[in-house]
Order: sequence, then structure tokens, then C-alpha cells
Amino acid sequence: MSELLEAVRSGASGRELAEIDLPTRYRAAFTRKDEVGIFAGQADKDVRRSMHVGEVEMPEIAPDECVVAVMAAAINFNTVWSAIFEPVPTFAFLEKFGRQGWYGARHDLPYHVLGSDGSGVVVRTGAGVKHWKVGDRVVISPSYVDEEDHGSYDDGMMSETQLAWGFETNFGSLGDYCVVKANQLIRKPAHLTWEEAGSNTLCAATAYRMLVGTHGARMKQGDVVLVWGATGGLGSFATQLVLNGGGIPVAVVSSEEKAEIVRAQGCEHVIDRTELDLGEDGLRNPKAGRILGEAIRARVGEDPGIVFEYLGRETFGTSVYVAKRGGKIVTCGSSTGYKHEYDNRFLWMRLKSIIGSHGFNYHEAVQVNRLFGLGMIHPTLSRSYTLEDAGEATRAVQTNEHIGKVAVLCGATAEGQGIDDPALRERVGEEKFHLFRR
Repeated sequence: MSELLEAVRSGASGRELAEIDLPTRYRAAFTRKDEVGIFAGQADKDVRRSMHVGEVEMPEIAPDECVVAVMAAAINFNTVWSAIFEPVPTFAFLEKFGRQGWYGARHDLPYHVLGSDGSGVVVRTGAGVKHWKVGDRVVISPSYVDEEDHGSYDDGMMSETQLAWGFETNFGSLGDYCVVKANQLIRKPAHLTWEEAGSNTLCAATAYRMLVGTHGARMKQGDVVLVWGATGGLGSFATQLVLNGGGIPVAVVSSEEKAEIVRAQGCEHVIDRTELDLGEDGLRNPKAGRILGEAIRARVGEDPGIVFEYLGRETFGTSVYVAKRGGKIVTCGSSTGYKHEYDNRFLWMRLKSIIGSHGFNYHEAVQVNRLFGLGMIHPTLSRSYTLEDAGEATRAVQTNEHIGKVAVLCGATAEGQGIDDPALRERVGEEKFHLFRR
């Protein structure tokens, strides 16, 4: 354990932290380039085989970068993709990045430190960093944008150089330290624990862009929004954003247990898809759209104006069908398959729109974290693991054994640390932070 990390844990001041040497090596969870083919021909690509925890080299930082002592991180599905080396090995991204000169070449290594969500304390700043200082308590946006790319000034996601940090770059959050660009840092909500704060940004900001931001569905008061997978990482935040923005969420879940969680969030209209008479084909039943549409209208009296879609092949045809005339299907992923099939008549003849949404820009990440900071939306953390058990945490997400978000304690020694504003937490209500706990 480094002296610097011990000082962070003890609450040392920024000046004190700056006087302690940055370690040359640190503990992290990573994949190895020489293991890319280990799952060939295997049905169960168990990520516990490909994820390793050990010491890695501390890289030299660029002028626009910071080193953050990571207190807690979170598992997202891109960590699963990295660990199973699909749809392409992430080392291909690192090799491409490595051709962009010295800054990129640092990332092209025989190991890949994973992780795209985190919270912690700034312990070093590059010479060009103006707005952050050592000792600042932060959360990290995983949107990695080159500020010299002109596209980033319109919308960071339209930049040709935009990358997913910890997935398409190295030195991610699953370690005692990570390396970030200064324009990835956001003030940590003061009433949240390290693990709560470090588990939100990727999914919550993605949902914010899809529903609220100017590049997504632009939800307005009274909009009926169908939310697939409403207790998942994305869906659990989508439900809250719809409620907070004056919309009417209709949550789709797969069990009564999950239905109770969504109701506890304040969602009145919940559909347990296992109770729909869909037959053996499930949502691929040609009549699935009609059956689900009837269930939605029975609850709210109309078809949804927005469908929050990220499941893909299994649900997309139904999503297109159930949206109302002129409605919007906003999609950011395809966790059940990328090749979607739908009846185009229901799209063009009823003037519906499909909106592709990917990630989020820095402004959207800051705005959604502001909502956390105000206590208007809340973390959906279900369980925390230690860094040594990062493979187990990723396996839980891979096999869908989780609900909400899964955290990994890195520098934090136990859950519950990092709260700076207990009074706000009390006003919000401690129960809000435990709805997803298992």
C-alpha cells in the first residue's frame, strides 16, 4: 500500500498530498493481450479467467491530465466486453490509439486496466490543468474527448476522436489510481459515499442524453415513456429521470421483486413481462407488440410517446410497434443482439422516429451529476465488491445476477466512507440509497 493512498484515506490536505511521492507502480484489475484467444470455441466465456489483479506501471501524465486515487469504481457492460475480448479485443483500440503520438503510445501496452466509472481524490495535475487541484474530491466521466478536435465544440459525442475511457483507453478506474483528462472530472456529490458516487455517471448520463438532453428524445412534462429493463443500470436511472422531469414512466421488469423496487422509486405503472401471454416465443411473438400495447393502454390510457430502448434484437420490433403516432424510439445499445428486425410499416406510416444515442458529452455528465448533488435522483447501487474480487463483480454483471449497479471498492476500505454532507443525506432520506441493496 503506497504512502500516498494511505494519506488520501486519512483525509490529508491537498498540500500534504502534493508533497508525497507518486508511486511508480499500483494495484489494478486488467486483461492481458497474450490471453485474447482463451475463450475460442467456449460457450461460457467466464470473465473470472481473463481478469487479473496485480501491480502495473504508473504512466507519465500529459499536461491536460490528472492522476486520481480511486476510492471506488463500478462495473459496466463494457468491462464484460473487454474481458471476453468481444466484439473485438480492446487491445485493437489501444493499438490504434498508440499510433497517435506519445500521448496515445502510453496506452498501447500488453495489459489493459479496465473500468469506466469511478470516484476519488485528485493527487496529481498536469501542467496545463487550470480548474482542478490536488485534494479535490471527484467523480469521473468516461467520455474521453480531444479538446483540439473542432467537433467537440458542437457536441463532444460528434468528435471523431471521442473514446470510451477505460474501454478504448488504458488506465481505467479499476485500480488504486487512474489517469484521466481534466475535462473528465466532476465534483463529487457531497452526501454520497464513495461507492454510490462512483457507480452513476456512465449509465445516468447516458439515460440523461437519451431522454432529457437536446440530442435525444427531449422528453417533456406528461410524456408517457416505456422503460425496458427498469431495474437495470440504464433503466433504473431512466425511470427516475422521467419521474423527475414530469413524465409518466411505464416500467417493464421480469419479476415481482423487481416490480416492487420500481414502485418504491415512485413509479406507479409497472408491467411484469413474465405475466404477459406471449407464449414460447416471448417478445419475438408476432403479437407481442399488440399484447404489450394493450397492457400499456390499460395502465395509462394511451401509447407511449417515447420508448427507452437498449436491449436490441429481443425488444426492438415491439418498441417500434408500441410507440404512438409520431413517437420516438431512442436507442443506445443492443445487449440482446445487434441485428434488429421490425415491420417498417409501423414506422413510416405512423410517422415515428428512431433516434440513435451514444454516450454523452461533458455538459450532460455535469448536469446529471448536479441532479445527484441536489438529491433529486439517487444511486441504484445493489452490491459492492473488493478490488481483489473485480472478476467476481464483472461475472455478476455478465450473468445478469445483479440489479441496478455493482461497485468495486478500490482505495476505500469499507462501504459508507466519503460522506461530506450528512445533513443533506438525512434530508433526502437514507432509505432512498438502499432500494436496490441486496
